[in-house]
Parts: sequence; structure tokens; C-alpha cells
Amino acid sequence: MEKVYDVLVLGGGPAGYTAAMYAARACLQVAVLERLAAGGQMALTHQVDNYPGFDEGVDGFDLGMRMQKGAERFGAETVYADVQSVKLNQEIKELQTDQGTFYGRTVIVATGANPRKLGLPMEQELTGRGVHYCAACDGMFYRGKTVVLVGGGNSAVADALTLARVAKKVILVHRRDTLRASKIYHEPLERAENLEFRWNSEVASLLHDDRVEGVVLRNKVTGESENIPCDGVFVSIGRTPATELFANQLELDEAGYIVAGESTETNLPGVYAVGDVRTKAVRQIVTATADGAVAAHEIEEYLAVAVA
Repeated sequence: MEKVYDVLVLGGGPAGYTAAMYAARACLQVAVLERLAAGGQMALTHQVDNYPGFDEGVDGFDLGMRMQKGAERFGAETVYADVQSVKLNQEIKELQTDQGTFYGRTVIVATGANPRKLGLPMEQELTGRGVHYCAACDGMFYRGKTVVLVGGGNSAVADALTLARVAKKVILVHRRDTLRASKIYHEPLERAENLEFRWNSEVASLLHDDRVEGVVLRNKVTGESENIPCDGVFVSIGRTPATELFANQLELDEAGYIVAGESTETNLPGVYAVGDVRTKAVRQIVTATADGAVAAHEIEEYLAVAVA
């Protein structure tokens, strides 16, 4: 067998690199397997204002790189590889990648969750330039401005209320004629005077120059289209956890997230889930880093018992 790491971390986002830093600092041999670049979804955010310690905010990509360097300072390795299959239900975990096979006594799953997108032309290019997927992260940039929010579930309505506190006007676009959100949200929505509903509608295209200037709304009943000027578009139509590799080995909840409590332990010994990929109430950078620290602590105890 080739080299066996104490810890293999799948994913180089804030949760993964925090876990790697804590574990490496505890003198464990750690490798972070990352497919693209440090930071995960955070790297797509041009201005992070809600992470402690940066009084003027910080670029998400820069913060990701700092986290990577912090972990590597203590000896963690970064391997750019695409994990293709995993064997987690054995004492020495085995990860098959396009860069070869990696072995570890423990594994931390930090693969995150991706926001569902509208699938519109230029949506990717305009991400961070008027297109956003996190109202709590980016809503403050639209103080006194007009925004469009797409969605109709609990998360979308919560985002709409968050935006209504800062924006001049929030236009909520929903493809049905009623919200799917729980009734507990209905009264606060009615009290939000700057909230406008566009029922039975969908965003057909984005109006833009170098950033979003508006949207084209299409009414699904009448087929009519209308240009709506706005400063930003927030998409809240759900997230997809990156758990395809683990479906037959780790316990998942009904939405596909890995079942792991505050200890981050999964149903398999030596396997932990951190950050957006696990079942949890709040998914933010700061909660992801907290998960990473907890997982590293749990692994220290797990390996101490295993060696003993």
C-alpha cells in the first residue's frame, strides 16, 4: 500500500482548510484533495463582509487562498485531483482520483453544496456582478436599491425578508400563483411594504452591460414578456449537496445532505462531514470553519483510541 495519511480532506473550501489546519497543527499527516481552487463557493464572492476579523471585508478568493496557506504552513498538503470513487466502510479509507489512489485513516467530507441556477445565458459570467445566490452574504450591497428575488420556498421567503430590510424594493418572482413557504412567513411578507410579487412568472433572460441592469420576466399563463429594471438578482431555488459519491455509503437526509450532528461524525467510523454538505440549520462561512475545527478535534480523539 502507498502512503497512508492520517486525514484526507475532500474539498478545499473554508470547512476543509480549517479542518486541515487544525489537524496539521496537531502533527497529523493531512492531504486536501481539491478539484479546482481553494475557497469553494466562497471564492466566487467578490466581497465577504460577514466573516470576523476583516473590518473592511475581504475578497472571497483571497480569503480562500489565505486559508490554504494557513493549513500548508503547518504541513498540510494540497493535491489538485478529481475524486472519482470512494471506499469509506473499511479501516483504511480509499479514494480513487484522476491523480491516483489516496489512502487515509480518516476522511473529512467537505464537498459543499451548489446553489441551483436558473440556467440563463451569461448567468455564470454575471455571478458577483449582479447575480447572487446568498442574500445574507451579498444583500448589504443593495442598500437603497431594487432587487429581484427568484423562488417561492422557505429559503426564498426568508431571503426576501432579509433583502426587504436593506433594499428600496424587492420584486419576488415565483413560477406559481401561491408560495410554497410555510404560513408562518405570510404575515411578515404582508407587512413588508417594499415587497412586490410577480406570480406565475419566470426570469427569461438577464439585461446587462458589464453587470446586471434588469431582467426579462415572462408570464407563464399569458406568455407575455416584460422588461424589469433592477440592480441585482438573487436566486433562491434550492441547493444541491455534492454527495453523489457517498450515496451508498453515508447516511443522507431526504434532501441529500450527509447526516452528521454537531460532532460532525457520520454513520461510518472515521468519516466526518463538515460545512454546507452536512445537515444543519445555517450555512455560512463562519459555521463551516467551526465545523472544520470540531472535526479535527474529533479525529484527534478517534486516532488516539485507534492507536491505543
